Amino acid sequence: MLAFFSWYFTTSILGLLTFPLAYRLFPGLADRGYSLSRTLGLLLWGYIFWLLTSLGITPNNLAGLLLGLLIVASLSAWAYWKTFQDCQSQLTTHDSQHVTRHSSIVTWFQSNARLIFITEALFLLAFAFMAFVRAANPEIVGTEKPMELAFINSILRSPSFPPNDPWLSGYAISYYYFGYVLTAMLARMTGVLGSVAFNLMLALLFALSAIGAYGLLYNLLANHRASRVTSHSSLITPLLAPLFLLLVSNLEGFLDALHQHGIFWPSEQLSNLQPANSQTPVSSFWTWLDIKDLVLPPTQPLSWIPDRYLWWWRASRVIQDYDLAHIWHEIIDEFPFFSYLLGDLHPHVLAMPFGLLAVAAALNLFLGGWRGETNLFGLHLSINRNGFLLSALILGGLAFLNTWDILAYTVLVLGAYVLFRVHERGWSWKRLEEVIALGLPLGTLAILLYLPFYLSFSSQAGGILPNLVYPTRGAYLWVMFGALFFPIYSLLIYLWRGERRPANWLLGIGLAVGLELFLWLFSWAIGWYVELRLPDLAASFLQSQGVISAQGFFASAMHQRFIFIGGLLTLLTLVAPALAFLAKITPRPLSADDRSSIINHQSPAPGSVDGTTINFSSFILHPSSFVLLLILLASLLVLAPEFIYLRDQFGWRTNTIFKFYYQAWALWSLAAAFGVAFLLRNLNRVWNLVFSMGLAMLLFASLTYPTLALLTKTNDFNPPFGWSLDGAVHLDRDYPSDADAIHWMQSASYGIIVEATDRDASYSDYAHISTYTGLSTVLGWPMHEGQWRGGYTEQGSRLDDIQHLYETNDWMTAQAILNQYNIRYVYVGSLERSAYHVNESKFQRFLQPVYQNGGVTIYGVP
Repeated sequence: MLAFFSWYFTTSILGLLTFPLAYRLFPGLADRGYSLSRTLGLLLWGYIFWLLTSLGITPNNLAGLLLGLLIVASLSAWAYWKTFQDCQSQLTTHDSQHVTRHSSIVTWFQSNARLIFITEALFLLAFAFMAFVRAANPEIVGTEKPMELAFINSILRSPSFPPNDPWLSGYAISYYYFGYVLTAMLARMTGVLGSVAFNLMLALLFALSAIGAYGLLYNLLANHRASRVTSHSSLITPLLAPLFLLLVSNLEGFLDALHQHGIFWPSEQLSNLQPANSQTPVSSFWTWLDIKDLVLPPTQPLSWIPDRYLWWWRASRVIQDYDLAHIWHEIIDEFPFFSYLLGDLHPHVLAMPFGLLAVAAALNLFLGGWRGETNLFGLHLSINRNGFLLSALILGGLAFLNTWDILAYTVLVLGAYVLFRVHERGWSWKRLEEVIALGLPLGTLAILLYLPFYLSFSSQAGGILPNLVYPTRGAYLWVMFGALFFPIYSLLIYLWRGERRPANWLLGIGLAVGLELFLWLFSWAIGWYVELRLPDLAASFLQSQGVISAQGFFASAMHQRFIFIGGLLTLLTLVAPALAFLAKITPRPLSADDRSSIINHQSPAPGSVDGTTINFSSFILHPSSFVLLLILLASLLVLAPEFIYLRDQFGWRTNTIFKFYYQAWALWSLAAAFGVAFLLRNLNRVWNLVFSMGLAMLLFASLTYPTLALLTKTNDFNPPFGWSLDGAVHLDRDYPSDADAIHWMQSASYGIIVEATDRDASYSDYAHISTYTGLSTVLGWPMHEGQWRGGYTEQGSRLDDIQHLYETNDWMTAQAILNQYNIRYVYVGSLERSAYHVNESKFQRFLQPVYQNGGVTIYGVP
């Protein structure tokens, strides 16, 4: 509880400290960035601390943290003073008779008390809820949790940046590690262990994402006069956004419940489940759906609660890929609730609230909040300096948090800029020139701001490969995104038939079909290029697909794509209307009523800074146009892996789908939440009832997974290790001797350690000493190191050298290895004795034990 409240108060104070800066930087948002101030403060604080430490200006300690926080406070104080001055300078003589000494920030607090209360209550409840869930299953075991903890502890123990690689001594971390820096910062600031910070960071990310999504929908609705949102409902309705983003799940959990109850299994087939019958029952529905494990018969006795081992894991593996030889390839398709339930503190989770911050930046730009002029190296940009610098800081931070995110959110920011300019000037080729003029310097600055990261970073990514044989079935897309598709399609239909929004359908459909055709041709062009340049590789690939000629391969691949055309058709019906509506945006002046509505708005109007002159033409752009941009971008993210994917060590499109679908979920969930809020307030009584009933059924189906999965994952909230936020709680049971040794090493002098590892060490207990202590080991998980660095060159002969060190009888050989890797601690415990034929006599003769207890001996090397 003490650790929980220390994090709560630290982040809350950080949010209040940063709000004056957010208030000035987000003038186009009705909440002036209040819901984003914690995230913005954490980004700024983390960036300043990381940069100063990377440049050697400050050490990686509490003093460096406090200096970074002092700089953030200074920036915020400057913003407060500038806002106060701007407010005073705009007052007329008549107005000044009624003005107090307070700035407009204080006035904003006074007039938005209910918004502040709901935002703060949501943050506390979301933070407490996820901390409660993590306390019920806190163990940092399995998947890549040990890797993530190793990064956190290594950052805490590294004297400077870039931090030491915990699993490859002598090297810096080669990974997008900014999120782990932020975690380590809060751990040091609050004095908690890395294994506690691990779980608290998951809870914090959940809470930051909740209020970030809430604020985005609030700002969209507050700027949407047509939605007729009352002052009361405008504060409650935005809760739909965190609901759709964080709790609503894919439909696999609902299907799993139906399957376990024997639904769609003929009664006569279920009799075959008895042991006396050897015939395997078959269900036409589950066979057609073809989701792994669901094609198998349910276990007896039938119930509504799935009891298959790790059944909840299957929800992240909905998409099924089969090549032409019908060989199955696993595809990862996580969604937010699964990620928090799993408890992996992975970069795609760490980046989530900062992705929402990028969406807020795009929305502020779209609403005219950064109206201004900036000249940069002769380039004329219709965006003020604050907007340009903040956008670069956020986008660059996303690349450092989760490199995959920078592409999507940069496109979103540029798309919002285009719509802003289209509204002012209309569609023309000039818009393309403007987006290039903004995109190039914005991308360059985003990289330069984080240049020290790139200097020590290598990646496994190796270009683009064509996807020629793996089309996604429409059924899989609807199982994955059906809960979001229903309100999105309902919104598009209403804009078309209900509101009769102007749309260029010919252009929209033409562009959508042309885009899919272009991607298809592009993928085959890449394949043809590979066949010409690497004929042996192409021949090997054809053989693996069960075909002998390129012509036969093309025919089979096209046949498979047409059989599973549902996925492309689904995406086509999202891309086409979004483009059609956006193509019809035209500038037009506001009416007198519109002007009055803006003038009387409780917050400063978008495009103004505390009373400066308003250009009213900047506000006629319907906020649903921004939602259409979200729908379009998310659809393109899902469309891309249908034809191309990024080359990595996996060898197929699993990682591309994983990352792109996750980004798409975030964008589509915001669009779905807006669609529900919009339709419930604009549909007539009959259609409102129909939509509400459909929505209720879909929410029931999509919330089945989180309800049942929570009970399964937490053992009905009866944790086997007791309630705790310490992810190391399992060590006392699984490795009691190692647990005591780890406690000793956490306060020992820094030095490189050597411990047991294996060629297949990934996802195992190997390297857990370095993981929990933060001390670099000679080699941890070899496969993961190969993934991070795009190869195994840096590892050299370490795997064999470690084994030789433990097993050799010759002290001279052992000493050479100790010197080669600058080893300070030789760890000999249960894993070492089970992995190697340890010859400990040489260590006993030539080295002194610095720790010895319960079967563990740690030898110190002079």
